[in-house]
Amino acid sequence: MEHIAFMGLGHMGAPMARRLLTAGHSLTVWNRTPAKADPLVDLGAALATDPAGAVRQADVVITMLADPAALDTVADAVVPALRPGTRWIEMSTVGPDAVRKLAERLGRAVVLVDAPVTGSTDKAAAGELGILAGGDTDGVEHILGRLGRITRTGPLGSGSALKLVLNAAVIGGVALVAEALRLADSLGVDGTTARTALAGSPIGGAVARAFADGVHFDTALAVKDLALATETARLPALEAALDHYRQAAADPALAYADISAAAARIRLA
Repeated sequence: MEHIAFMGLGHMGAPMARRLLTAGHSLTVWNRTPAKADPLVDLGAALATDPAGAVRQADVVITMLADPAALDTVADAVVPALRPGTRWIEMSTVGPDAVRKLAERLGRAVVLVDAPVTGSTDKAAAGELGILAGGDTDGVEHILGRLGRITRTGPLGSGSALKLVLNAAVIGGVALVAEALRLADSLGVDGTTARTALAGSPIGGAVARAFADGVHFDTALAVKDLALATETARLPALEAALDHYRQAAADPALAYADISAAAARIRLA
């Protein structure tokens, strides 16, 4: 099997790396906070002390990082250390511009695939993520298949573009549910009754996410995703949602809490 370098062991990256390790892949891992790699090292992964060290012997590189700035920082260290013929699977939510910028830096010696994911931590652990794959996936589909179901989206950057569309809809929908429940509170409608009625309406999926347990998506990451979306097009409703999430993320207790906690704050604001 290919030797894989996996960089970024946050809420999503850690269970994804574990899936690859338990499937028998040789794995080197790197994370800005090294202690997060300890459970994977206990299972047999090698720990790199820096990004360049992680990729020197890698056939495949996978990045699952927080934002475009983190990807830039890792790329600064990694690009000079990559071997010709390496395949890089970029799975972070960074938007298509960041993916194209990385592709320009890599040139033709390295094949880049953008493959952001849908689903939360539970799906990552179960290998049931949705994988939005843009670019040439030949040679890495068997790896992606261990993480979830692959949807081919088109040329490089199209996976990241579609991921922004989906995240903007879900995150904005959660904020809208919170405001609808605030309206119900103002009108004296019983909260449980309002929630049940909304759950049975066309916006029911967002209601479920607003009250979800056992999953995790940082409020700070919601801010990042909506900022990427609203920088791309004029989206007044999502700009309003972004303001909600920014106010929630300004509270240290909520910044790295799940967006369901932000929804509760929006409802009470």
